[in-house]
This record gives sequence, C-alpha cells and structure tokens, in this order.
Amino acid sequence: MQNNPILEIQNLKKYYPFKRGVFRKSNLHVKAVDDVSLSLEQGETLGLVGESGCGKTTLGRCVVRLDEPTSGRILFEGVDLATQNRKELKLSRRNIQVVFQDPFSSLNPRKTIEKIIGEGFIIHRLHTPQERREKIREIMDAVGLRPEQANRYPHEFSGGQRQRIAVARALALHPKLVIADEPVSALDVSIQAQILNLLVDLQQEFNLTYLFISHDLSVVRHICNRVAVMYLGHIVESASSHILFQRAAHPYTQALMQAVPIPDPFRKKESVQLEGDVPSPMNPPSGCPFNPRCRYSQEICREKFPYLEELETGHSVACHFPQS
Repeated sequence: MQNNPILEIQNLKKYYPFKRGVFRKSNLHVKAVDDVSLSLEQGETLGLVGESGCGKTTLGRCVVRLDEPTSGRILFEGVDLATQNRKELKLSRRNIQVVFQDPFSSLNPRKTIEKIIGEGFIIHRLHTPQERREKIREIMDAVGLRPEQANRYPHEFSGGQRQRIAVARALALHPKLVIADEPVSALDVSIQAQILNLLVDLQQEFNLTYLFISHDLSVVRHICNRVAVMYLGHIVESASSHILFQRAAHPYTQALMQAVPIPDPFRKKESVQLEGDVPSPMNPPSGCPFNPRCRYSQEICREKFPYLEELETGHSVACHFPQS
C-alpha cells in the first residue's frame, strides 16, 4: 500500500434547512454531517460505520457531489472537488464511482445490461461502438456475468447478479476510488460473501481504493483496513481494523461491538445497553453528542465538545473518558 492520500476530507459539513409554517421559513438545520475530517490512502479500504441516520451515506454522496456540501474541502488527488465547476467535476467523476445499496432501484429497468454498463463510455465519449462492446464483455466476465446476458434487463436477474451489474457499471471507466454504500445489506448472507470476495479480488486486479459504508461490523472487519465510526454527524473514533476490534475506546464503538451476534449459543458476552434514543440532528445535545446515552457521562461531557485526539499511533477517539 502506498502512503499517498487519494482522498482528503477537511471539515466537511452538510446541513439541510428545515422549513415549516405557511411561509416555509426557519433558522433550523438538520446537521447530517458536522465538521468531519478524514483521509483515504491509495489502495486501502476505509470502512465508515454507524447507526442508520448517523450521516455516513450523506458523506459519501457529498464526496461525488450528489449532495452539495454546505462547507469544507474534498481533496481528490490534491484537487478540491467542492469548488469544481460542472465541466471539471464531470472529468473528476470518471475516477470516482459509486455502488449503491439497492441493486434494483439503482439500475434503469428500461435499459439492457449492455447499455447500463456502457453508459459511462457514451457520457465521456470513449471508444468506438465495437470497442465498447468488447470492454463491456470484459468487465462482465470480471464480475462473474456471462457475455450472452448482455441483452437482458435488470428484472431478469437475481439480487446478487444485479449487484454484480452495479459493480460492473462502476468499474467500466476504470476509476481510482469506489464508494460502496451498503453494497451487500440488501442481499442474502450467502450472496453477501460472494460479493465481498468479488470486491476484494477486483481491488487487487484494478488497484482500487474503497470507501466502504456499512452498519454491519462483521462485514467491515472482513474487508476494511481502517475503520471510522460516525455518530450524529461526527467521527467519534478512527483506527486500523485490527486495533478497533481489539481495543475500541469510545463507549459508542464498544456498544456497537457488543451488538454483533456471535455464532455460538454457549458463549456468553457482556451486554452493553444504550439508554434513550438517538438525539435529533436538528437539535443535538450540548457537549458530547453521545452524552445522553453514555453510561460514563459526567458534567464535562455535557459542557465541552470532545475533539478527536490520538490515543496511540493510528488510533484516535473523541471522548473525555476513553475506555480501554
């Protein structure tokens, strides 16, 4: 792995205005992503985990500007995507592709698989029609699809096959960065393993870098080199996969770990119960966002916001009382 950051996110914020009343006016905002900074090195897989609604999908969409960031910088190979105009962004998107969560709704039901996978060639005006057909069949073979299936439609495939189509579409332009947003959560467990192994093999074959968004820690542990944990729009802990699963320091991360089922009915483990509900991102609590649900919460947690601080090399946590 090279030590060259391919993606650097600096102080990224994404606020959605909340409007109500007859005149649709309000000063309230839903703070989906609130001052997030992280980096992703060439060739690695960074897992972004957290509960539903924590802002991880919004962050991924902001990277490719499917959602416009409120503020912050998104540096891809040193170029700030957040300030690019439409023409410049179009060129950058050749190197950044997305695999969405639902493999059915993300595919156009009126187009054949050949047209879906080859759409990027047409948008960027690449190759002749004959070259496009050859490259489409090459990428179909790489993801485990047969060339004779090219003229079929998405509804003729199973869920696992549709996700292979989505992966093929993402890889057709040979991107450098792939944002995988819950790519296996809609699939059966046995199919999940196939798609995960496929992603690992493709990463080696095409020298890919992954931003892997998931709420399933078992999946993240299998595929990711590093993991960043999000809660209520903030990164609360970041470490290598090995360190995080061996000695998570943030109480929220520990609770997520305890929620992972163990395939052994006779093995007992400590149960960590989170109290209360996730606070509203429109009106987050003062101090630490996690303090209303934290069993270690003290007065300072309700008054002072904890910033990410390094506990050890490569392991950072945003907590006044990190646990070991």
